[in-house]
Amino acid sequence: MMTDTSAPPVWFRLPPGFHHVSPKDRGALDNIAGALGSPEAQQELSALMDGLDELAGHHVAFTAVGIHPEEPAGVSTSLFSLAVHTAEPGSLRLNVARTALALAGSPLWNNPERRQIDLPSTLPCFLVAGTISIPGTDQHMFQAKVATAHADGVHVLVLDLTSAATCQGDSYSDILEAVAYTLTFSDPNPTPSTAPRTSRILEVLL
Repeated sequence: MMTDTSAPPVWFRLPPGFHHVSPKDRGALDNIAGALGSPEAQQELSALMDGLDELAGHHVAFTAVGIHPEEPAGVSTSLFSLAVHTAEPGSLRLNVARTALALAGSPLWNNPERRQIDLPSTLPCFLVAGTISIPGTDQHMFQAKVATAHADGVHVLVLDLTSAATCQGDSYSDILEAVAYTLTFSDPNPTPSTAPRTSRILEVLL
């Protein structure tokens, strides 16, 4: 699995149906969409991969595509990302709150839900979720974002889950909140090593 070794170490768990991807995986993902036999899925996955290409300059350290069955027939797709930002000097709690306010302040939102999440780690955490308008079109997408702190005290994490399946918004909000609850900053399954580890790990535990 490819990881961003420049990011501070963080582990989290995604539910079944999510698959780690990077821009170089476009061909393989197109093959998966073709095997599903759904033109809609192919179009959505193509759009998601286009978006993935654009994330490289936004401090995004990890991305995954979610593919789930949708009744009566077909699939819904989503894009998960985790971005790592260096916090400004000062209170980390204040930095997270400012990040959440900036996320919620986007003019693209249509009456988003905003609330605090009480993590077991007690680190500050905020959720913003709802539909967003796509500029220049009459289309909408669902988006949920979580802003929280890294335990190192100098980084802010932003988790994002976006999908064209707006009817699944509540489920996607629940998924992102559940992922936030699994965040940890030490390896939950350490392996014995005789040599010091020099690389930093950013990994999803499936």
